[in-house]
Amino acid sequence: MSVYGWFKGAGPSGFGYGSTAEDVTAGLDLAGRTVLLTGCNAGLGQEAMRVLRLRGARVVGTARTVEKARAAGSGVPLACELSDPASVRACVAAVVAAGIRLDAIIGNAGIMALPRLELAHGYELQFFTNHIGHFILVTGLVDQLTEAGRVVMLSSEGHRVAPRGGIDFDNLDGARGYSRWRTYGRSKMANLLFAMELSRRFAGTQRTANAVHPGTIATQLTRHSGVIAAGAAVLSPLVLKTVGQGAATEVYVATNPKLAGVSGEYFADNNIATPRRDARDPALAAKLWTISEQIVAAL
Repeated sequence: MSVYGWFKGAGPSGFGYGSTAEDVTAGLDLAGRTVLLTGCNAGLGQEAMRVLRLRGARVVGTARTVEKARAAGSGVPLACELSDPASVRACVAAVVAAGIRLDAIIGNAGIMALPRLELAHGYELQFFTNHIGHFILVTGLVDQLTEAGRVVMLSSEGHRVAPRGGIDFDNLDGARGYSRWRTYGRSKMANLLFAMELSRRFAGTQRTANAVHPGTIATQLTRHSGVIAAGAAVLSPLVLKTVGQGAATEVYVATNPKLAGVSGEYFADNNIATPRRDARDPALAAKLWTISEQIVAAL
């Protein structure tokens, strides 16, 4: 545990900042459960997959290539390059063709704070990869969810630095200006809003959708993030979470029996947290969904 973690106790869930993925699943038997996890080959995704398999779950682990997913130890390795719609759709088709029912989908993969503006299909790359790629994947797999299936989207406290209004729909291509942190925040706001709207659409069923903040962890995700990457070796023992601690919240929300029926929430440190106010704006969430559908339809 980091030094900082010692000063943060457990929350109402019984877990907290310092809890690991092994801690939050202790005593759980996940045999017979199937979880699809994006980004299984590194960082939080690799640790989440390890612990899910340790508890008996079958993991459909995706990475940018099937070789990377297989090398990571995925029980069902699949390629899913989130910036490539054809790859995402092929992943969906493979799951459907195999008749795999999913107890949970964890949208774990993502990119962060790219130093320069990069585009995918005419849209800023972080928004396209972190949100649109997962939008195609999750909406394509909704019918594969079990009756009480869960969707867990990795957002971030970084959503708080998203542009005013949450999503600057008139700048999805970055032509009106690019800030790597504000744009990253927009993609994380989109992940959060997507979970909120999906939760609304799940109303009347046992299915749930939630968003989580994993914490600040020194992983490959931070390789473009300047200060974080440069200071990781110094800060890690003091304030940064370990990979085990960082993977805890997504695994907790995807598997804990006490969260059956809990939907439309934002979690941090294994407890319900409060996001930025506009992250709960139903009109904004609905607008993002509609525009996302339009983007996907035109691809």
